Amino acid sequence: MNFWRPALAGAAAVLAGIGLARFAYVPLFPAMVGAGWVDGGGAGLLGAANLAGYLAGVLGGRGLAARIGVPRALDAGMALVLLSFAACAIQGGLWWFVLWRGLAGAAGGVLMALVGPAVQASVAPHARGMAGGVVMSGAGSGVVAAGLLVPLLLPGGLAFTWAGLALAAGLLWLGARRFWPRPPALAAAEIAQAVPRALRLLLAYGLSGAGMVAPMVYLADLAVRGRGLPIEAASLVWVLFGLGAVAGTLLGGRVAGRIGGRRALPVWLGVQVVALAAALLPWWPALLLAAPLGGFAGVGATAVTLAAAREVAGAQAGVVWIRATAGYALAQAGIAFALAALFAATGDSHAAVFAAGLVLSLAALATSLAGR
Repeated sequence: MNFWRPALAGAAAVLAGIGLARFAYVPLFPAMVGAGWVDGGGAGLLGAANLAGYLAGVLGGRGLAARIGVPRALDAGMALVLLSFAACAIQGGLWWFVLWRGLAGAAGGVLMALVGPAVQASVAPHARGMAGGVVMSGAGSGVVAAGLLVPLLLPGGLAFTWAGLALAAGLLWLGARRFWPRPPALAAAEIAQAVPRALRLLLAYGLSGAGMVAPMVYLADLAVRGRGLPIEAASLVWVLFGLGAVAGTLLGGRVAGRIGGRRALPVWLGVQVVALAAALLPWWPALLLAAPLGGFAGVGATAVTLAAAREVAGAQAGVVWIRATAGYALAQAGIAFALAALFAATGDSHAAVFAAGLVLSLAALATSLAGR
């Protein structure tokens, strides 16, 4: 089969499950508070619920696919994304939103855990790197889509916006499901094969995720409150981050396919270090560099790590990938709480949280180089 069809179907799944189900909430956060649907603390709780659900989905995705098959598991994930958006169009109170934002995270976790390895297992070996990059470009495409779509829908009200996101997820599902990857069943010898521990790869990827919490959470606020730019600048910075993410994942897949994911990973992590350092510069034009480079490296490292997992584990790459994704989610959750405390303790100091992100990114780079 032409690798483009399953790769683009996989990209649609990541776009819906990560790009929209997670990142569309970023521009909706202040709107939810402003409309009185939740307060500031409640809005933060919804973000935590989404991340907790994501981790649960990652850990449960492989078992679900073993029971009902990969295509049906992907259908279930997309259906849950659509349903969660539709449910959030109803103002049902804080715990109603906690439930459905948690389920949206679980859907994204299932899709992220399954679709990358499934696409790679379904295409010719020479196309795996590029196919992985295309799949993971869905995350950056979703960031861009969220940055453009949510402001267009919000004038119609929050219910209209959530319903519009549900429609977008439904259209993505409708267009993708005919081309879901159908990976071949593993032979008995492959099932019995020991799964490599890949500790350095997992640690480097987890540290990369920890370092990216600062730009993923505070970059837009840095532009507005830290650098004095107008509120519209937050949307521009977010779109630049998403465009960088698309470029980073597509190029990451291509480069990893040529030189190997383990060789490419230090390059991407080096770019992440540059992005965090640029965010610390006191001049606002530096954000025009920090935003796209942050997306390029922080999200692009996902495609590179996916390729590295295939190199390390072969047919068992799905197991290593799930471990890497779960470690990434745990690292981001832990660091997010730590940075929130640091941000409050330092009087909303962006310099403090981005400096912490820089240190973590340097640690990720050092770990990836030590493993060579």
